[in-house]
Amino acid sequence: MFGKRIQRISLVGLVAFALLSAGCAQSPTDQQAAGRDAQKSSGKLGGLFASTKPVAVPEGTVIAVTLDQAIASNQQKSGDSFDATVADAVTVDGVTVIPKGARARGRIVDVKESGRLKGVAEIQLALDSVEVNGKSYNIETSMITRTGSSHTKRNATLIGGGAGVGALIGGVAGGGKGALIGGAVGAGAGTAGAAATGKKEITLPAETQLSFKLTQPVTVQVKG
Repeated sequence: MFGKRIQRISLVGLVAFALLSAGCAQSPTDQQAAGRDAQKSSGKLGGLFASTKPVAVPEGTVIAVTLDQAIASNQQKSGDSFDATVADAVTVDGVTVIPKGARARGRIVDVKESGRLKGVAEIQLALDSVEVNGKSYNIETSMITRTGSSHTKRNATLIGGGAGVGALIGGVAGGGKGALIGGAVGAGAGTAGAAATGKKEITLPAETQLSFKLTQPVTVQVKG
């Protein structure tokens, strides 16, 4: 019994000695280097937080962008996204919050294709986000609406012109009755021409500049 107790005491002593030796194995130079590394890491982390500050961009602020791609009423559909670039820096109290050249992303809120004889093309767009210092911020903006031109005047010209030519030809060919027949034929041809050529789609080329207004404020972390 006494011998076993001595063995256990000896084993505990060996373990303690091993741990003490491992702790003393690190030289003072190594300990100093480890301390400096810890201070550097702490300083970098503290500098990261100290170098940025939150800035609130108020409602009503204008964000001007240029399209990175073309948008067309007969190519896009509601819900499609588009990419853009901030055209002018956004500043608050003299501080640049959203720099020129920042990435932006928008959305096609609604789109309608042009009809041939009626139905005007329309596109509604809004911005969804901007990227500042590698971080994306969701934003809410007013919508921009672009509406195509009306068919009415052009179609009336095409149809009326076709009827006039038909009446002239019919009149020469067969007098009054021929004029009536020719007019009907000409009107039909004019209507067909309007239907064939009357679509008026909306196209916004790449580099088109658009301006949106914030409908809700957004807070952006800005480098100090």
